[in-house]
Amino acid sequence: MDRIFTTIAGRISGFVGQPVAFILAALFIIVWGVTGPIFHFSDTWQLVVNTATTIVTFLMVFLIQNSQNRDAAAIQAKLDEVIRTLDGARNRFIGIEHKTDVEIEEIRKALEQECEDEEDWTSTEASIAKFRWRR
Repeated sequence: MDRIFTTIAGRISGFVGQPVAFILAALFIIVWGVTGPIFHFSDTWQLVVNTATTIVTFLMVFLIQNSQNRDAAAIQAKLDEVIRTLDGARNRFIGIEHKTDVEIEEIRKALEQECEDEEDWTSTEASIAKFRWRR
């Protein structure tokens, strides 16, 4: 089931991110608008587009979240591999995405402090490092 959902979610996400999907959605709205006078702008006519857009939006939230979760997990795995294989890298950073927000903030502050304490950094490099960590 997981593999099927991942495949379907990936294909739909890939499609809706293309210009043709936007064009189709725009055409749907144009057709809906043009048919307004035909249906005398009735409640049913309005309900059609409201229902359709609500359903599509509701489903797309789950598809987008699935894609973001999968992408974030893949990026974390890649970063963990880079940390693991680099000489001098600290392996304790592997898996920190599972820590709480407070723990991650403490780690970030400690890294900032470590950058400030580096004696071999020029003042420009230290300023750049501080700026990057604060973003």
